[in-house]
Parts: sequence; structure tokens; C-alpha cells
Amino acid sequence: MRIPRRKAAVALGVPSRRAQIAAVFALAVLLGVSVLYDSAHIAASLRRHSGYNSLSATTVSNSTSYLGSTPLSHTYEEAEAGPRAPPAQGAESAEGATDRSDPPPRHGQGQADEASSSSPGEHADESPAAAVKEVVDHAEESCDLYSGRWVHDEANAPLYKEADCEFLTEQVVCMRNGRRSDEYQKWRWQPDGCDLPRFDAKLLLEKLRNKRMMFVGDSLNRNQWESMVCLVQAEAPWDKKKLVKNGSLNVFRLHEYNATIEFYWAPFLVESNSDDPDIHSIPNRMIMPTSIAKHAANWIGVDYLIFNTYIWWMNTPKMKIVHDFARKPVQYDELDRVVAYRQILKTWSGWVEEHVDPKRQMVLFMSVSPVHMQSEGWGKPNNIKCFSETQPALNYNKTLELGTDWDLFSASNEVTKAMKKVPVHFINITALSEIRKDAHTSVHTLRQGKLLTKEQQANPRKFADCIHWCLPGVPDTWNEFIYGHIVSSRQTEDQSQR
Repeated sequence: MRIPRRKAAVALGVPSRRAQIAAVFALAVLLGVSVLYDSAHIAASLRRHSGYNSLSATTVSNSTSYLGSTPLSHTYEEAEAGPRAPPAQGAESAEGATDRSDPPPRHGQGQADEASSSSPGEHADESPAAAVKEVVDHAEESCDLYSGRWVHDEANAPLYKEADCEFLTEQVVCMRNGRRSDEYQKWRWQPDGCDLPRFDAKLLLEKLRNKRMMFVGDSLNRNQWESMVCLVQAEAPWDKKKLVKNGSLNVFRLHEYNATIEFYWAPFLVESNSDDPDIHSIPNRMIMPTSIAKHAANWIGVDYLIFNTYIWWMNTPKMKIVHDFARKPVQYDELDRVVAYRQILKTWSGWVEEHVDPKRQMVLFMSVSPVHMQSEGWGKPNNIKCFSETQPALNYNKTLELGTDWDLFSASNEVTKAMKKVPVHFINITALSEIRKDAHTSVHTLRQGKLLTKEQQANPRKFADCIHWCLPGVPDTWNEFIYGHIVSSRQTEDQSQR
């Protein structure tokens, strides 16, 4: 016999079990909707305030393909989606170019989708440095980076602001010193048929981690050193960077990277009577062409060495050669400038090949930095040197005649090209810098450690400095060439902690 199950009594006002289950389920649904809403709200807030939206497909793409696996010519014009803009001509504005502060996305929607659906580990081999290496290798094979034109490009130049770099000296801060227009800052170099790799300070600093970079040479190399410091310094917190000047050696240290960017004063590379970093305005300049050990002791073990020597050779057509500064009175012979220049390059190259390990170190040599003292050389004989120049020499159809010593240029080019044991990168800045008559410090600078007075500024024929460059300015472009070589290099062995 089946005994019927007794139904439980239900108290008045208490919902049935089915109703309780329905209520719990409804509550769970409401809680789920609330959580999803809150998550969406938080995500939207983050997108608005902290760039969260960048953590999308383009982030993976950017982090794994700094310039994509494309030729140099694609980095500026094709950085954004859409058809490629026509190439700029002469001084044509580049307002449509992308902002240099952000790496360009990978080209093609299919590649972006692929990047978004894969994990970062799957792209471990596609590092930004590898992408830049491909760019530089492509340029060396099929494109002359140093042949091109200056493009007016307010969207991408300058790479930093004068007011944002506290390490600039008074010699080069032209706007602070009274220059009225900052147009000289708004030009970037555009090679024919390719592009320069975009400057990425973080990427460079990773290459410099536990390493040293040193500029060695005269005041033009110091000019370039200040530029490099300003290009990277914003990536370090204010209390994690320090500049120390100690005689001939200036050291900018980035503590988080245990890296230094240094400048060493040696205007002739070899020993001379102009080696005092503060007191070197000597009319009778003398050199010891075979004596380099005193200076070179400071270069031992430096990972990235950037050399120059030029402007101090231009005072006289002959150089005074000394064999021993200790002997008084100092006795000297005179030698043709180009012959003496080749002698010091022989001494320098011998030191490099004996003391530099090409597997761990890199050597670069800057070609001559031109001056703009002779305005007739760019078709304006009534002007006074570079004073009042506001535009590059873009529409001058004749050869620029600036007094550049192309024999010294050829000597340094030939010597560096002949060095096989330790390859040297010759950075050919001369012709492209000759165009920039507008970018010198002119009367907006120092004279013997003091700012020019109004009276001195009114006498540009005597006081205009048409040798050194305003910053931001032309030396930033020189450092973009340096950047491409360093970031694309394979030197991986770190120095021990210093």
C-alpha cells in the first residue's frame, strides 16, 4: 500500500519554497547586472583618465613591432590607417603626420587583429629593437639616410620643449635668451625614399641599461651631448637623474637604468694646449699628433663612443706640431692642416682598434658640423652671417659655399671606412646641416661665459655665433641617426654594476 506523503504545513505570510528559489535567482541576476555595470563604468573611467584604451590590439602591436616589418618609407606617412599621403616636397607642411611621441600601429587590420588575439609571449622575437634594426639595415642597403630634405612639421617637431629640459646650458637656449620665433624647431629631416626610425627614449634607455655612452670631442659634440640628455631625461623621475661636471668630463646619470650619458672635452682628440675645458681660447693652438693616451684613459670600456673633431682646426691653414709640451720654451713645427688631421686620425684609429671590443662596444664618428659665416654662400650677400635668418636654405638652386673644409670631411670618411677590425659608423651630418642657416644660436647666446648684452646683440657682425646650434634643434636630428645605430645593434653584454 502506498502511504501518501504528508504535506508540510506552511506558516501564514511565509513564501513557498518555489517562491524562495525564484527570489534568490532574481537577486543573483540583479547582482550580476550590477557587477557588469560597475565594471563597464570603471573601464570607461579608466579609458577617459589613464589611457586604458591603449591596452588593446595596438598595444601588442606597438610593443612587438616598433616600426612594423615594413620599409623605412612607411614609418611616417603610413603610421595611421588609411591611404598613404603624397610625399612632402621641399618645405611642405606635414600636418597630417602622426605624433612622434607614440609608436605607430602595425600596418593592416589583419595584423592588428592577429596581434590582439595572441599573447605577448608569442611575439617575443619581434622586439622593437629588432624592428628598428630591420629599418636601419634596409636603409643601409637601399636608402641613403643623409640624402633628403627638411620638412616643416609642427606635429612631430621638436622632440622636446626647451622649457622642459633643465639640463640645457645658457649657450643654447635661444628662446629664453630672446629669440622671437621658434620656427627653427619645427623642421624634421626626411630622407628620400625612406624614413628615420622614430626616437623612443625608453627603448634607447633599455639599450643603455648598465652601460655608458660618451661623446668625445669639441663644443659641437658637447652641443650634441646636451641634445641627447634632453631627448631621454624626461623618462627618469626628477630624483633619479643627476648631472655632474668634473673638469673635462660631464656625466649625466640615470639611476634607474644604471646608465650614463657623458661628454669628454678633447677638441683635437689628441693632446693639445687647448685641453683645459674652461680656459682654451688660445690663438696659437698646438697639438701632439701621436699623443692620445692621456685622454683615452677616460674612454676605456665605454660601450658607445661618439667622436668628433673639426671646428678647432679651422683657425689657420697650418697646424703647430709639438713633440713635448714639457720643454720650455715650447718648440713646434708647422704642418698643413689636412696632413696633421690625417696624422691624428691615424693615432685615434690605432687606439680604437687596439682597445675597443667590437662585440661589446660601438664606435661612431661625426662628420664636420658646418658654420654659416658667409651669407653670400647662400645668395644673400647683404646679410650678416646667420643673423636674422629664419628659414632653411631650401630654394637656393646653386651649391652652398659656406667654407666647409671638404678635405677634412674626406679624410675622416676615408679613415673610418678603412677600419675593418673595429667597424666605425660614419654619421654624415655635413650637407644636411649646411641647409640649416636658420638654426644657430646667433646673438641669443653667451660670450666668454656671459649672456650677450643688448649692445653686443646689436653688433652681430662681431658677436653672432654661427657655429653652435640652438636646442631643441639640428643636433636632435644628428642624435636620431645615433639612435638608429644603437637601438638596432646586437651588443647585449652588460657592464657590471658601477
